[in-house]
Amino acid sequence: MWVSPPPARIKRAPRFMSNQSDQQASPINGFQVDGQSDHGRLTIFLGYAAGVGKTRAMLEAAHQRLADDLDLVIGHVESHKLSEDRERLAEFEQIPYRISPAGAEMDIDAILARWPQIVLVDKLAHTNLPGSRHLRRYQDVLELLNAGIDVYTTVDIQQIESLNDIVVQITGLTVTETVPDHILDNAHDIVIVDLPVDELLLRLEAGKIQVPGTSEQTLRQFFRPGNLTALREMTLRRAADRVDQQMRAYMHAHDISGPWPANEYLMVCVSVSPLGQRLVRTTRRLARALGAEWVAAYVETPAHDKLPEAAQNQVTRTLKLAQELGGKTIRLSGRDIAETLITYANNQNVTKIVVGKPLWPWWRTLLRRSIVGQMVYLTQDLDLYIISSKLKSASKRPKRWRPPSLSVNFRSYLLSAALVLLATFIGLPLRPFVNPTNLVMPYLIAVMLAAVWFGRYPAITASLLGVIAFDVVFVPPYYTLAVDDGQYLLTFAGLLAVGLVISTLAAQAREHELIVRHREAHTTALYELSQKLSKVSEKADIARIAISHIYTTIGSSVALYLPQDGRLVLQASSPDFPLDSGAMEAAEWVFRQGRPAGRYTTTLISLAGHYLPLLASGRVIGVMAITFPPEQTSLADDHRRLLRSLATQIALAMEKDQLAKRAQQARLLEETEKLQSALLNSVSHDLRTPLASITGVLSSLREDSDLLSESARQELIYTAWEESWRLNRLVANLLDMTRLESGAMKVKQQLNDVIDLVGATLANMPMQLKGREVAVSIPEELPPITIDFVLMMQVLVNLLENAVKYTPPESAIEIDAYQAGNEIVIRVMDRGPGLPEEKLEAAFDKFFRGDARGISGTGLGLSIAKGIVEAHSGRIWVENRAGGGAVFSLALPLAGNPPASAG
Repeated sequence: MWVSPPPARIKRAPRFMSNQSDQQASPINGFQVDGQSDHGRLTIFLGYAAGVGKTRAMLEAAHQRLADDLDLVIGHVESHKLSEDRERLAEFEQIPYRISPAGAEMDIDAILARWPQIVLVDKLAHTNLPGSRHLRRYQDVLELLNAGIDVYTTVDIQQIESLNDIVVQITGLTVTETVPDHILDNAHDIVIVDLPVDELLLRLEAGKIQVPGTSEQTLRQFFRPGNLTALREMTLRRAADRVDQQMRAYMHAHDISGPWPANEYLMVCVSVSPLGQRLVRTTRRLARALGAEWVAAYVETPAHDKLPEAAQNQVTRTLKLAQELGGKTIRLSGRDIAETLITYANNQNVTKIVVGKPLWPWWRTLLRRSIVGQMVYLTQDLDLYIISSKLKSASKRPKRWRPPSLSVNFRSYLLSAALVLLATFIGLPLRPFVNPTNLVMPYLIAVMLAAVWFGRYPAITASLLGVIAFDVVFVPPYYTLAVDDGQYLLTFAGLLAVGLVISTLAAQAREHELIVRHREAHTTALYELSQKLSKVSEKADIARIAISHIYTTIGSSVALYLPQDGRLVLQASSPDFPLDSGAMEAAEWVFRQGRPAGRYTTTLISLAGHYLPLLASGRVIGVMAITFPPEQTSLADDHRRLLRSLATQIALAMEKDQLAKRAQQARLLEETEKLQSALLNSVSHDLRTPLASITGVLSSLREDSDLLSESARQELIYTAWEESWRLNRLVANLLDMTRLESGAMKVKQQLNDVIDLVGATLANMPMQLKGREVAVSIPEELPPITIDFVLMMQVLVNLLENAVKYTPPESAIEIDAYQAGNEIVIRVMDRGPGLPEEKLEAAFDKFFRGDARGISGTGLGLSIAKGIVEAHSGRIWVENRAGGGAVFSLALPLAGNPPASAG
């Protein structure tokens, strides 16, 4: 047995929790390509058959890693009841299996919770028991890799999906448990485990090879020397191909010149036939050999919507297989399949087309050219690969789709016959006067109406009945099928041909109309949803509108799960949506992994809902869940596309809401930075001026005290006191503004008299009002008001200080008050320069200052006054005064009209 050496060092990847990283993984392949640090490394031990020693080789490599002091556990390993394997297994920590009524299975949640560096998972192609999260074990492995855990696993060459057809040809046995090719393509290491065929057969005879669930006869059929030799060659060729790809990648990366092949692009044409899966596998092998990209294309003709559900599901399975094998898929629309495919191939620079050999009997080619024949005629610079079906018996030949039976549309056929009868009754009175040939027209109209109203086959029936009725009723001898004049035979043929052409064209137009209506309904649903979502911006409104629209459009219950405070929560749901722990578990899994789950998927298939990730800008921003009736066994492709489109619309609306909030936060941050900058620029000067004066006074008193007279010392002390008071007012304003913006200012309202308020304010401003004339005019009968006395004094102080700054010393400052309805209005009037009309509204903005040349201040006083007045449910405004100056007015509610809420 030869085993390639394992990697010299396995580096533990960081824990994988980011949704952003989730979306870097392909939604089809399920995990990222090699080289990304946040993704686990996959090591595959590949053999050509069971019994070559893959599990033992994996355990030997794990033993070496264990000696390197790495954290390694066993997720699932089968010992095959051999003592040497059991002894080796005892060296490792075993994660307990998850026990369910169906049996024991690997516990992926326990492994994720344990989060080791390396986990051993035997039999990658295994099908999980019912009730498991995933349908297949390789999906469990992909989730472990996405979590940053390295995985060692085993697989046989016959379990590779693209080789399935070749294995059937070699062994005569169909392998049902396979793994997608992309898993091997993206594996970090592939270890080839080889054993000579003769030794493998000796192990089989000795009973050392056990394949559970396989009969002795099947084992004997599979383990034939010729079969094993061919499988061994396939394994070694696969390894050689991988080495060749690595060599080419190295040469490209290091700019080493070489004979590089021209870029190829392959297209495989699929249909409702199950042979499409064989074509897909063949194309995958051809693309791998050429190092080319490839696409699987299917053309939806007007008859596609009439296909039975089984046929549509077959197309879906074929396209899904193409995606799992790493190819792209495309659905095209057109009437002519061959022309549509060739047009797409030419537009996309396809170099090779793979098609299947027609299954028609030879005589049909005499009547109609096959699609392959049409493509051969249309292709010019394209290579066409025709793949034979190689079916062993006619019984395995897929049945061609037929239209629904007559009984299904029995009423349509009867109505078509009625139209022919009506045309006969219309022409019967005209028979003596009109040439029989002209009486063909009513029948053509009947055929056209039957095609438009009832479809193609009722119209063809009407055409045949029309010929018979025309012969019996209007061609002599009457009421028999006999014809006296042989020229009427040409009329019959023309009537039948024209009727068939008209019925076919009219039916095609009707079918096309039905398709257009169906797609228009989907487009309308998407357009209406986008229009509704464009009118709202809040997350709750988006969820409500989305659920209502989807429920109305599809008729299914819907739920939306969105992240909140670091966890996923149910944002909104339809009233009848089933809410249980399984639903939340599925939503959390979809949110973490960024892939669909639930019904109609291969993950958490026991759930009633179908869960889709809301993807926007490469990240998952939520989960949408939809339930369907129990009798709906499958989900049509057009419904899948509609659901994905609806999910995308919702995700974009959610993202728009998030981006709008981020933009708002950015604007607030920018405004805050501007505010801080303006505050710093303003305060730095106003703080520095009084501090400089105080410092100068103290310096003079300290150094020149003996030289100063008593009057000079008193004057200096007064100056220092005045500047310190000014500094205290500046700091108080800053603190008041901070309390206002943070909402920390508390208003303690009590009944107070306006005269007392004004008198107390003036008594506290002797220094500022020194040498100023202040005229007060307040009626004694003015009713009291409910205010916070201290805060309202602050308002008047700020207004008076503003008037002092901008009013000439010889001008008087006036204060009056009066009652206006349920309010008391207090005014502070000056004879300063006033304000420009366009700046009146901005007078109370932070840092706003009028003509501030030679005037100190921060520009916060009026803004603070406004905040305090509004906290009293009052109003404040400024007007220019007749004859020059400004009038600052504040209106406060009377004592009998308290504010609705106290700040």
